[in-house]
Amino acid sequence: MAVPPEAAGQAAESHGSVGSALKPHLKRDHVVIRFAGDSGDGMQLTGMQFTAESALAGNDIATLPDFPAEIRAPQGTLAGVSGFQLNFSSSEIFTAGDEPNVLVAMNPAALQANIEDVPPNAVIIVDREAFTE
Repeated sequence: MAVPPEAAGQAAESHGSVGSALKPHLKRDHVVIRFAGDSGDGMQLTGMQFTAESALAGNDIATLPDFPAEIRAPQGTLAGVSGFQLNFSSSEIFTAGDEPNVLVAMNPAALQANIEDVPPNAVIIVDREAFTE
């Protein structure tokens, strides 16, 4: 839900105590996030934007773009899945990470292509509108 800037403070105050009680905050040394979707969904662009914002916040970063096996693969196929992985930290890092702490999958093919790399207790974010029963 989008909140106008003038109401942001009120929204944070009214939801802050409830949200913090339900969702514990975890401090991590580094976070590995992987964006995945069809070729042409903008995963490289999304990853680069996230990288730029993370760098502007003063984090150390390492990235790994993952281009699809087939550039013109039919939409929703495993061969057409594109990805971008980013490891960011407030301390020095050297690799893009082995497994994602967060997977952002834009469609079922992206989820299927990356689910084996996701460790237990990781966060998976999906576009539920792309899924059918």
